[in-house]
Amino acid sequence: MRARLVEWVPALVVLVAALAAWQGLIAAFHVQQFLLPKPTAIARAFWDDRHTLWPAGWTTFKEALGGFAIGSALGAAFALVVARFRFLGSVLMPLAIAANAVPVIAFAPIFNVWFDPLSPHSKMAIAGVLCFFPVFVNTLRGLQSVDPNQVELMRSYAASELEVYRRVRIPTALPYLFTALKVASVLAMIGAIVGEYFGGSFNALGVLIRSDAQIFDFVTAWAGIAVASLLGLALYLAVSLSERVLVRWTPATRES
Repeated sequence: MRARLVEWVPALVVLVAALAAWQGLIAAFHVQQFLLPKPTAIARAFWDDRHTLWPAGWTTFKEALGGFAIGSALGAAFALVVARFRFLGSVLMPLAIAANAVPVIAFAPIFNVWFDPLSPHSKMAIAGVLCFFPVFVNTLRGLQSVDPNQVELMRSYAASELEVYRRVRIPTALPYLFTALKVASVLAMIGAIVGEYFGGSFNALGVLIRSDAQIFDFVTAWAGIAVASLLGLALYLAVSLSERVLVRWTPATRES
């Protein structure tokens, strides 16, 4: 535990130095607050408006979490199907790549029409689209990176295809899956907030950030961005902790 804390020291030092430089440069060059507020002003707004920002952040976090769960589950399931049936992979992979190439901002107005703009479902759908592709690609790579000798050994024991997947392919793919889940955990928060920019309940974080920016209350808008960052970091750390618990046999997990 102590070693883990020591590893965080350089990052914390860099963060403190960056905030100090931010504060000093704004004072030295007399940067206007509407262009870039001081970190101290953002911290003050972060505390003063906590009763508004954190409930809004929780609303957005639930949308991101729902999209993360749906998109990641569909991505992993799709990877299992494609790995099992190679023909489907050759047919569906170009479609998945084409869908991922579309900017998420293009999906947001469409999903708000499909679903109620005030409901969380459209934001979950946007977050799910962002999470689907990295989970699908990484999981598929993990399923296909199995040592052929291990598969041959299992088949020499008359193991079924289901047993090969359960005992060889899926354990091999788990590190790849968790790598994708850590990426998806960050993308989910981005997708939920972007979706809220195009419509959402008034107690959602993306709506608050957009509204504050429109009335030039950039200090509160930056405080909302800080809340979103902390919630995204919390989801990332939860995925990392799950990886340490469930994937103990890889060298990277043992070292961490």
